[in-house]
Amino acid sequence: MQWMLAAVLVCGSSFLSSCTEDNGDNPAKPEQTEYKGVPLVIYDTDIGSSTDDLIALEMLHHYTDEGRCQLIGVVVDRHGEEYAALADAMNTYFGHGDVPIGVERGGIKDPTVFIDYRNLYKHKTAKGELMFKRTISDYASLPNGWQLYRQLLASQPDHSVSICSTGFVSSLAQLLHSEADDLSPLTGVELVRQKVKCLYLMAGVFTESKEPDYNFLQDPTYAKLLFEAWPRDVAVMFSPMEVGNEIEYKPELVISDIDWTDIHPIKQVYLKYDCDTGQRMWDPMTVIQAVEGDALFTLSERGIVTLTDKCGTNFTPSPTGNDRYQKPGSEAWNDAMLEKIRTYNRIR
Repeated sequence: MQWMLAAVLVCGSSFLSSCTEDNGDNPAKPEQTEYKGVPLVIYDTDIGSSTDDLIALEMLHHYTDEGRCQLIGVVVDRHGEEYAALADAMNTYFGHGDVPIGVERGGIKDPTVFIDYRNLYKHKTAKGELMFKRTISDYASLPNGWQLYRQLLASQPDHSVSICSTGFVSSLAQLLHSEADDLSPLTGVELVRQKVKCLYLMAGVFTESKEPDYNFLQDPTYAKLLFEAWPRDVAVMFSPMEVGNEIEYKPELVISDIDWTDIHPIKQVYLKYDCDTGQRMWDPMTVIQAVEGDALFTLSERGIVTLTDKCGTNFTPSPTGNDRYQKPGSEAWNDAMLEKIRTYNRIR
């Protein structure tokens, strides 16, 4: 797989054209069966830089406790096993240490870090004890993110999995370019087509500014691989920057909302690191829609999203397109969404 991806990175556009032969233009679709259970969610995150990733993951744990979804896996797409340890501390703290974790070992090297809280899992109490327990003892034994995707998708009902991608798309790109193996006789594209209900993607800018997308811009090659290989008969719901940008969860509110203890991973980040950045709630928007549904959002018409050479996103309306995007809400809607997020952050 590593050799194959290296070839992808070198061959560029010539390889991309060969990858599109089975990308959903004329797919042999499996029998469409309606999955009627709670959303089965894989959370794909660049945890370790911004705090909205933490809050989105916290919400998924609480949604799982409420029986509104099942968090079946966490793919950490920020390079390095220390970020898997961070996800493990979060999963264990919120009572779901058994949720499997995938590690990014071949992805984006040295991406931008806004708030460097990678050592959160090492925090100690006044007595010198580790503040946060972890479940996993050997992170080197964890599968790569794309391998965990294959494992999880292969074992789920058809058209049942919702992927919430709130970071880099390296693991998703590697999944799509994976071949049949002992986990599944299907290729990555075939697995996605058969098992995924929708990709909720925190990405894109659809205002007139056409600003490049941050997550795509960190490595345009992976972004292009995703756009070229994603099967076009599998829905993609974009949550663009301009939606979460208007929902600010101020540091003093985060701290006051967790008023019963200081031994809380999110509160520790806000107490010990410089979080006075006016954190916008971009990432929770994917989670809320995946779990609570479309009715809470104003959505675009159907269409096709394409990626420019500079990682901008263009939307072309099409009744046969499977792409849509969230639109910014009113001030009252923004307030209501922030209150929803705060409600989950207040759960003891």
